[in-house]
Amino acid sequence: MNLTARLDALNQRQHYSALAAINRGVEREALRITPQGQLAQSMHPEALGATLTHPLITTDYAESLLEFITPVARSVRDTLTQLRDLHRFTYRHLGDELLWPLSMPCYVNEPQDIQIADFGSSHVGRMKMTYRMGLTKRYGAVMQTIAGVHYNFSVPDALWPILAAQDGVDDTTAYRSERYFGLIRNFLQKAWVVPFFFGASPVVCSSFVRYSPGDVDLSDFGGGMLYRPYATSLRMSDLGYTNKEQAALKISYNSTQAYIDGLRRAVSTPSERFAAIGVQDDSGEYLQLNSNILQIENEFYSSIRPKRTARSGETPTQALERGGVEYIEVRALDVNPFSPVGISAEQMLFLDLLLMHCLLDESPELDWEQQQQAVKNLNQVVLNGRDPKLRLQSQGQQGLVSELLKDFFKALASIAELLDNAYGGDAYACVLETLSKQIDHPDLTLSGQLLRDMRQAQQSGQGLAMQLAQTYRNQLSTEPLEFYSDAQLEQMARQSLADKAEIEGEQAGSFDAFLSAYFAAALEKKNAPN
Repeated sequence: MNLTARLDALNQRQHYSALAAINRGVEREALRITPQGQLAQSMHPEALGATLTHPLITTDYAESLLEFITPVARSVRDTLTQLRDLHRFTYRHLGDELLWPLSMPCYVNEPQDIQIADFGSSHVGRMKMTYRMGLTKRYGAVMQTIAGVHYNFSVPDALWPILAAQDGVDDTTAYRSERYFGLIRNFLQKAWVVPFFFGASPVVCSSFVRYSPGDVDLSDFGGGMLYRPYATSLRMSDLGYTNKEQAALKISYNSTQAYIDGLRRAVSTPSERFAAIGVQDDSGEYLQLNSNILQIENEFYSSIRPKRTARSGETPTQALERGGVEYIEVRALDVNPFSPVGISAEQMLFLDLLLMHCLLDESPELDWEQQQQAVKNLNQVVLNGRDPKLRLQSQGQQGLVSELLKDFFKALASIAELLDNAYGGDAYACVLETLSKQIDHPDLTLSGQLLRDMRQAQQSGQGLAMQLAQTYRNQLSTEPLEFYSDAQLEQMARQSLADKAEIEGEQAGSFDAFLSAYFAAALEKKNAPN
């Protein structure tokens, strides 16, 4: 069924309740910094709980790289309020530290200053730390201090029988996974749209580039900063997290099983380059989990991932194999420096539109050449997206970015009409109207605004970022909680510490045996849903 016919069939009052219950979640990363603008060297505050077991506040790669995780919610307002509460609560326990409001890290003197996140002495905690040590050995520590925002998205259960009936399908479990992989294929070809509007890393501290293996031509911005005049997201360029060996994996998104097979091949294929690092040093300490192309499946980098909540001891592909795709994780967002919590309602609403379009539109299989062209388009936009002369290859033809966006927005307008009818109001149409003005005026995009503000303030990126960080600290540290209570978050922190202690107290056997058992189980197949 083509998009127009599907939208006509869905735009009926009896379907609105099923459409008006999109599930969302946000994961926001943020570096803790000192008042002097340097990476914090302090340990994760105990008052925030144990990073190994806390469901909402943890750390990513580095001990100073906080990660805030909101639970699933059906309201944009609820998600943002939850996220804001987590920031408010955290600021009460940071002393004089601040949260860095940019994706690219602040001044880093030496890579040795970056402490790998500490998850404790349990086998599972040590595995997390060893994995991060492996990332350090493979790509360098500074690469891993880049912060991003992940947007988790799924449509309501009630919508699947409606869509399946339109396609004459009875088995909604297999159908759901097929449609989500269709969404992913469409998103890969439209992923460049996200950094065009929401890329917010056109500049980078020169201290970062010293340790980056990426080859990107940069110019001096002043104040110790480097930039590209038309860049949108240096975070997503070769300066950011890259693994050239991953390109040879040719991971397919044409079916659940093809994706699973590709990832499993990657975690079991040896790498000569990574073997040269060694797995253990002379004293038996682990340098990395293994010397394969991927240590574990999470090491695979992509702008979007199919996800299912994993059970204890289960790998991501085993979870997918067991129950199919549960939700989609979009990983193409920079931290929004103009939002105290790194993402805005406007961004979330636009992502709803983009992802609903990708879900409802026809989605033919992609061959490797088409996937590579999509990657080229994305790379062009992250490096040169605001160049008014930039042309991209789309469906066998070249077009100006502005022309491609205007055509795409016509299709998104129909999605906006559908969702506005379902939710009531005009929020989605308003977001499209606002962003449409940026197509011919890319200086209004986040990357354009950031460069403009830095120039107008006659400040380096560091100076402006510190000013924003202090403003957000002043706001958030004095605001009362709205969604949670202090007692709830304090209890959650205490419970996470107790849970971590219980895990550490109950473990048995050696770490070597634990890893062997984990990787043996990781290759076992579950009952696939399709």
